[in-house]
Amino acid sequence: MAIIDVVTWDPAPGVFAWRFPNSELHTKTQLIVSEGQEAVLFNQGTAIGPFGPGRHVLDTANYPVLTSFVKIATGGITPFKAEVWFISKAFKLDVKWGTAGAIQVEDPQYHIILPVRAFGQYGITVEDSALFLSKMIGMVPAFVEKVLADYFKGIIITRAKDLIAKYLVDKQISVLLLSAHLNDISNTIERQVSEELAAYGVKIVNFTVNSISTDEQDPAVKKLRAAMAKKAEMDIIGYNYQQERSFDTLETAAGNSGNGGMMNAGMGLSTVVLSCVMLCVQSELITNLS
Repeated sequence: MAIIDVVTWDPAPGVFAWRFPNSELHTKTQLIVSEGQEAVLFNQGTAIGPFGPGRHVLDTANYPVLTSFVKIATGGITPFKAEVWFISKAFKLDVKWGTAGAIQVEDPQYHIILPVRAFGQYGITVEDSALFLSKMIGMVPAFVEKVLADYFKGIIITRAKDLIAKYLVDKQISVLLLSAHLNDISNTIERQVSEELAAYGVKIVNFTVNSISTDEQDPAVKKLRAAMAKKAEMDIIGYNYQQERSFDTLETAAGNSGNGGMMNAGMGLSTVVLSCVMLCVQSELITNLS
């Protein structure tokens, strides 16, 4: 393979990072890095760089650290081998994320297991090119948009699931009220995920949770919705559950009055009325005390 005099990269759409196809370099090779790019040299796992925008002559006089790559140092042109990777610093990967299946979480307020789905998006940029390449080389087949999106999306969805469940427990709020806390949840997840992605030399940008919802056809969700609607109705009318049960008992007793004779019905009804009065008084006292 011929020794390369000039190394440069003309980015293709959707390519996050690219390896120059020839590793046969020499101490007069010119490395040309365009605006919005960085380049990193690798030799047997050792990284040198990053090289920022500009024209770089890969001479040991300019970059003494290159002496570790050069086997025989001479005053002339000395060949050496190194992989040259280019990173697009201007490229921001926008990823939409969402839970493939529902997260089963216990509602802290109502203590019912409910299915929850979450959706959102985020962006990532490479902050530390050398670290990014050191971590990712060999972990993915190519640094194109789809592969990176799938790789980091898996990490983020896993963390998002855990943090949403933890947020519910910490804040002690109902799953049905999470939509009012999307901004706070987004910031919480972004802080936590940023720490993990920093280990890959990647920075997360504008992480958002766009929606957190429940499956309205799920039996547990239907049951909870119905109970909340009933509670709202009682609050509007101005009585509580104990009072409603008392009224239901009166109606049942009145409906059964013909089965046991007038005297028995009267005595039974009096007992029920007395019980209902006691319940109402007790409920009123509790309300006043609270």
